[in-house]
Order: sequence, then structure tokens, then C-alpha cells
Amino acid sequence: MLSFEGKVVLITGAGSGIGRATALAFARLGASVALADVNAEKNDEVLQRVKAFGGSALAITADLALSNQIEAMVDQTMNAFGRLDVLHNNAFGIPASVARGHSSHVVDMPPSRWDYTLQVGLTAVMQTMRLVVPIMGKQGGGVIVNTASIAGLYADAGTAAYNSVKAAVINLTRAIALEHAGDGIRANCVCPGAVDTPLLLQALAVPSYKEAMVTAIPMRRIARPEEIASVVIFLASDLASYITGTTVVVDGGLTAKTGLPPLPAS
Repeated sequence: MLSFEGKVVLITGAGSGIGRATALAFARLGASVALADVNAEKNDEVLQRVKAFGGSALAITADLALSNQIEAMVDQTMNAFGRLDVLHNNAFGIPASVARGHSSHVVDMPPSRWDYTLQVGLTAVMQTMRLVVPIMGKQGGGVIVNTASIAGLYADAGTAAYNSVKAAVINLTRAIALEHAGDGIRANCVCPGAVDTPLLLQALAVPSYKEAMVTAIPMRRIARPEEIASVVIFLASDLASYITGTTVVVDGGLTAKTGLPPLPAS
């Protein structure tokens, strides 16, 4: 039930982090994988890894801030493989030119930061699903797994754009699940906590921040990308055949607590 032989999987943000780990996991389980990433060099490295163990893969350079490149990404996948069974919407990133030199607090946020975060983190997810769902419907079904975040379930000061986008991804996923359950299409979210990925790398380079983050997590460590990929694989597999419209939190127990200090000793 964890075999993806004969299946085609499209993964956005496949060049690093969770996307890379997911791509390699799907390929090892027999899937043909379409690897989409804005970074061609990193994407090609994943492509070579897949080919090294005999897997079938296609590398697609795509900037999801551009609608025409989203359309080209889906077209290239279909031209190469002729079908599409699983979509993992995972891409998310803020280029230095957009993020540099300002706070993420709402009152200080330049429109460019908000607009780019919304486009790549939410609108691109919608646009990709809009193109992929009809393909899956004609095939008799398919699976969508969107990478959201615990930041879409709860908020933190200074990350308003990220919080807003990930919350919207969760509810958009629910809407797609409801609209297309009758077409044999399942849609779910995985909500990671802190994961050792390039997105978090700069913050983790500050020893005091990394120590504070690890201390806040009940399991006392940051997740490996492969641990999130395992949940994506499960949600995409027949083992999850009756699961749709839900979120799976993978955060080492971080959100299991209220955040209030412990009660004083009696």
C-alpha cells in the first residue's frame, strides 16, 4: 500500500528541504517525479540523485511568482508522463531582494513583502490546483498534499504574512477537498513545526535562537525534512484512502501546550 509504481508525482520546491526529501521518498517507492524549483542547480542535484537509484524524474525550473511558469510546469509534467496522480504543493520562499532590510510586523511591512508572500505561498497553490484538479478528475482521482504550517494554526509576532498565507492554505485545502471528493480527489495539509531547512537556516545560525527553539519543543529537537516527507507519503498513499480535508500536525509536541507557565508548586 506504500508503493507508487506507475504513479506520477509533481512536487514544487523540490530542490531543497521538505520538497527534496519528499521527492526522493516518492522516487524510492516507485513513482515518477516531476521536480519543480526556482533553483535549477539544486533541482538538478535532486534529479541526479533520483536517477542514481534508477528512478524516473523530470526537472522543471519554475518561478511560482509567475502564472505562466505555473502553467508551463503542469504542461511539462503532462507532456513527459501523460498523467498526474499526486500533487505536493510545497514551494515557499522569500528572496533576499524582497525580505532584506525591514521588519515583518504589519505596520512596517512593505507591500512587496506581502504581495510576494501571498503569490508564492497561496495564489500559486490555488493556481496549481486549478490546473491539476481537472486532470485528476479525468483520470478518476488523485491526491493533493499541501505544505502548510503550525504558523497557519497559531500566530507569532513578526510573521503576519506567513501566518496569514499558511492559514489560508489550510482552509483552501478544505474547500478543494469538499468540492472534489465526489471526483475521487483527496486533499490534505501537513503542518510542520520547526524543520531543519534552508527557510529556517538563517535563524538557526543564531545560537541563542536555536537554543530557545529547541527548549520550547517538548521533544527537544528540530525535525528532519525526512520526518515531514514520511507524513506526506502517508497522506498520498492508499493507507490514507478515507482521509480528506484535514491537517496533520508534525511539530514534536510544540502546539500540544497552551504556552502558559507551569502552575506554582503547592
